[in-house]
Formats: sequence, C-alpha cells, structure tokens
Amino acid sequence: MVREEKKVAIITGASQGIGAGLVRAYRERGFRVVATARTIKASQDEHVVAVAGDIRERRTAEAVVGAAKERFGRLDTLVNNAGVFVAKPFVQYTQEDFDLVTGVNVAGFFHITQLAAAEMLARQSGHIVNITATLADQPRASVPAALASLTKGGISAVTTGLAIEFAKQGVRVNAVAPGIIDTPMHSPEAHDFLAKLHPMGRVGAIEDVANAVLFLESAPFITGEVVHVDGGWHAGQG
Repeated sequence: MVREEKKVAIITGASQGIGAGLVRAYRERGFRVVATARTIKASQDEHVVAVAGDIRERRTAEAVVGAAKERFGRLDTLVNNAGVFVAKPFVQYTQEDFDLVTGVNVAGFFHITQLAAAEMLARQSGHIVNITATLADQPRASVPAALASLTKGGISAVTTGLAIEFAKQGVRVNAVAPGIIDTPMHSPEAHDFLAKLHPMGRVGAIEDVANAVLFLESAPFITGEVVHVDGGWHAGQG
C-alpha cells in the first residue's frame, strides 16, 4: 500500500484517447492515479490503479473512490472524462441511443462526482474537472448531435453551479470543452472534414486537452470556468 503525501487523481474513460493521455500527464506531474474504464488493463506502474467497470453504475463509482482511499489514502482531483458521442439527426435517435448517452454522460458524471466531492468537502480541498464539448455551446448543422448538447451542455451548466456551491469549502470545479480531437473515435479518413470545422484548420491533439486540464490544476484562483480547446470553434465560423 502506498500512502505517501502525494496528490491523487481519478480519471474516468481512461483506457484510450484523451483519458489515457490524461493519465500520462498527471503521472508526469507526480500524481498517483486511479484510472477507470469499462475495459482497462492493469497498469505496470505501481502508482496507477486500474479499476474496470461501467461508469453508469454507482457500484463502479464506489469501487473507484474506494480504491483511491485504500491504495493512496486520499483524493485530490477528479477528471470526468468518460463520455459517448452519437451524431445523427434528432428524429432518428433511438431509445437505445438516449439511454447510452444519458447513462454515460449524465449518470456517469453524477455518481462518481457525488462520491468524490463528499471526500473533498470533508478535507476542505479538491478539484473537479469536467470534459464537456464545444459542440454543446456552438452547434453546427453539418454535425447534428442534439444528445451531446443535452448532456454535455448540462455538464457545463452544473460546472458553474457546483463551483459556487463548493467555493467556500475549498473545492474548485472547472471544465474543458474540446473541439474534435485526434483519437481512435475518429477515422483518419474523416480528418479533412473535421479539420475544417475549426477556424485554425486542424483537429486538436490529446496533448492540447491535457495541457488545458493541467493549467486548471495549477490555477488555484480559477473555479467555475469552461476552457474551450477547439481551435476557435466556439468563437464562430472562420
């Protein structure tokens, strides 16, 4: 059991893409990490605990927060990165689409954030970072994604609400809203089209998101902020 006085971060959706990049970034910053995803391999790093589970289920949240306390003895940061994206015209969404997207993006956020926040509030210290989506703030007709707006837009709203609720208790709450990021979610064949959605003319890199999250980590007077990492997408069409 490792109980050194080093900070501990929980990262959800950590098996690949942005989540895996965040695990690397927090380890490079010296954090211990509890990484969770539905399917995730055990880590060879003794300072990374992998917990497999469905983020939609409260028992997964309980296992993840419990692992942070048992293995490392504390919890300093939660990064709510887990999310799913289904793009299709609104009237074509199915009940299965709705259940999946709201389950991961909303229930997944609710369970683990509630449990992690309780630990942070008890210590009067902590930081919650939510990964939302620029598309929720600045929709595009070429990418119909109402369920992203419904769920990720709600996460942006609750970010500011919880920031105010927790401000006097030492817990900060912020968000990062990416544009399209180069991850396994997007095929290389789609990159030219996706790049044109950003005024800067490219898709983002995983490191772009990780850098923004770590900036917020090191900015103790910032709470209730939504940082857009989207090549200018949120500002309008270039």
